[in-house]
Parts: sequence; structure tokens; C-alpha cells
Amino acid sequence: MNDEQEKRMAGEYEITKEISVGRKEIVFGVNEQLDMPYFCAYYTVNEVFGSYEECLIGDDYVELMEVFADRIHEQCREVVAERESVTILREKITAEMCFSNDYGKSLVGKVVAVKPGVLKPEYRSCEHQLIYVTGGNGAKASPRGNACYHINLYSGEHGRWERYDIQGEVKPACLPQWAKERLENIRQKETEVTKQTNREVR
Repeated sequence: MNDEQEKRMAGEYEITKEISVGRKEIVFGVNEQLDMPYFCAYYTVNEVFGSYEECLIGDDYVELMEVFADRIHEQCREVVAERESVTILREKITAEMCFSNDYGKSLVGKVVAVKPGVLKPEYRSCEHQLIYVTGGNGAKASPRGNACYHINLYSGEHGRWERYDIQGEVKPACLPQWAKERLENIRQKETEVTKQTNREVR
């Protein structure tokens, strides 16, 4: 692959600087051939596609670089505010606190920890790591895929990780008390749904 192919482009602009903080990535682009040669935007990505948002262009390098810096600072402030809102001890779940990720066993219905290394540095703590696996081809024993669908124990959000992103099932003795309580609530809801389904089938 040559240098031209490796360039990251946003339209006509070559992305020369990129900083990812919190939920967004801030990018800065350049195309000296244009009347407005400088570009700044947020870049967000989901499971389907990525997009550039709140795009700004200009002919003053310093002015656009100030926007770039301000957006980085804004994202940092959002991360700090998010951390301050967390009501639990923000500890990291290490490999020693988990059983090995045995591909011969199912993860469905278990609490597992996401590997810290696949998370952004600012998110490497238990409120982002601890998930309850609900299904997916990657969650099965001897899986033929990688998808592991889950509920985040702290936020309650549904999402997906790949099997190779999973550190392993968390050892019961290492599961924080708040996580045990959230797990109990999830399992109670599952039981209620199962009972309701059985009543409807009859």
C-alpha cells in the first residue's frame, strides 16, 4: 500500500491530526490547494458507519487550531464530569480477578469483564468493564462467531463486544457488591419475562 492510499481523507481534506477523548474523536484536516485550506470536525462511529459532524473550514490556521484545541478541552471536561457522577468505586478489573476466557464454555448468563486494553484509557474501570452477557454467536461454547451481546451492569445500556475482547468471567469473590445487586435485578427481570411468556403460550 503506498502513501497516497494510506492517507485518511475527509472529503478533500487530508486528516493530519486526530485526538480521541471520551465519546468523540476530534480531527484537523489540510488541503493547501483550496481557498479554505483548514478543516476541523468531530468524528463519531457506530457499528454501521462513521461520520464527520460539526465541520468547520477556514483560511486561518491558528483560528482553526484554536477550535481544535477547544474541542479537545470540551471533551476532557465531559469525561471529568462523567467520572464525578459515578457513584461507585472506580476500580479496574484485572485478569487475576477473572477466570480464563475458555472458548469451550458458554458466557451466556454470566458476568464478564472487558479487557482494559480494548477500552480508551479514560474508560479502563469497572463501570465500563463489567457486563452481563445475554447472547450472540460469540457467547456460545465453541463459538462460530465473535459477537457477544450484553447489558452493562452499571449503566444498563445494551451493546456488543467481540469474544476476543472479553477478559473472562469475573470470579464471584471479586465481583463488587454494587455489581451483585445489579445482577440480581437483571435476573429477576429475566425470570418475570420468562413467566409472562409461559403464561401467554398457555
